[in-house]
Amino acid sequence: MNSFFRFFIFLGLTGLFTLSAQAQFRLEVSGVGLTQVPISVAVFRGQDSSSQKISEIIQADLERSGQFKSMAPPAGQLDETSRPDLTALRQIGSDAMVSGSVSKLADGRLDVRFRLWDVVKGQDLGGQSFAVSAADLRLAAHRTSDYVYEKLTGDKGAFSTRIAYVTKVAQRFHLWVADSDGENAQSALSSSEPIISPAWSPDGNQLAYVSFESRKPVVYVHNVSSGKRRLVANFKGSNSAPAWSPDGLSLAVTLSRDGGSQLFVLSALGGEPRRLTQSNSVDTEPVYSPDGQSIYFVSDRGGSPQIYKMSVAGQGIERVTFTGTYNISPAISPDGRWMAYISRVGGAFKLHLMDIGTASVKAVTDSSADESPSFSPNSKMLVYATQQQGREALMTSTLDGKVKARLSGQSGDIREPHWGPFIRQ
Repeated sequence: MNSFFRFFIFLGLTGLFTLSAQAQFRLEVSGVGLTQVPISVAVFRGQDSSSQKISEIIQADLERSGQFKSMAPPAGQLDETSRPDLTALRQIGSDAMVSGSVSKLADGRLDVRFRLWDVVKGQDLGGQSFAVSAADLRLAAHRTSDYVYEKLTGDKGAFSTRIAYVTKVAQRFHLWVADSDGENAQSALSSSEPIISPAWSPDGNQLAYVSFESRKPVVYVHNVSSGKRRLVANFKGSNSAPAWSPDGLSLAVTLSRDGGSQLFVLSALGGEPRRLTQSNSVDTEPVYSPDGQSIYFVSDRGGSPQIYKMSVAGQGIERVTFTGTYNISPAISPDGRWMAYISRVGGAFKLHLMDIGTASVKAVTDSSADESPSFSPNSKMLVYATQQQGREALMTSTLDGKVKARLSGQSGDIREPHWGPFIRQ
């Protein structure tokens, strides 16, 4: 096995650190975006008696997006029925304000209500209410953030979506599903053997991943709600790098069953695969374009790892990356505009972003060990793994790289993140 292929297969196997199931995540936002909406998030009435402080979650969501700048909250606790002192808010520079309340219902659930104000125009921008269990209080906060984000930016918010990632605790590997801010992690799978390459299905109900429990890499599809899973690819040699087609019916995978590492497509239910590439090179890390017409992948057919593109039938292969001599791990934004990938620059692995329409490229980070980029479903943010101060860390970043947030477990580190889709109702 050459070093190039070994890099992909064992990308998730080394340097994993521990993370307790109860570990909370710390959010550290650095950088300043070019344009940000100044917003005040009032302390929700009644939130002091709940386990989660909704106003703090909303504020962290909005800051992490890079689209908002937090201003001082109004004095006291305001709720959704309160008319704020718009003059005072204007004086401190706020353009918007959100306030609300948390109260307990007779059946034990929590009633979460909020209202959003345009401070500049003095307009009530509406609000919503959610009746949720205590366990879903954070979800209600994220949905509030989604509402605020969409009303003030015109784009759909992605705070109530989920991410998947992998950890190692002692000698066990865990596949986690968590909120988009890394909190509220739930274990989807635990194994004594490595788990790598989790990938969300388009409907957000399933995760494909690679497991080594058979002492070699094989591909499973896991139902997140039921916990049931099915074996999809267990052919001779290695089975790796699953990627869902946009319709959720197929998976592109890397198989070495014919002697070399090549790309195949097969039904998401399993079955006989159809070969896509015919080369003597290592072809791996496939990812579909959002329209389902193309597949991007990594190959060393030109002498070094580069990103290529072909039709879903395996025809018309063309090289996509020309800047740098080592480019891997492509991710395509859901709107089809951007490609994120990892480029080796002077021995450092850095997250880069390409405008697919113009082929212009820019570095997003100044770190040196980035890996596994994945787009938020609204195409406005990236999640990726990196190293900070010698420890693995999960980061989110705006596309311009100006606002980054570190999602860090208190007692360990995480990697192999993949951002889930908007959940289809």
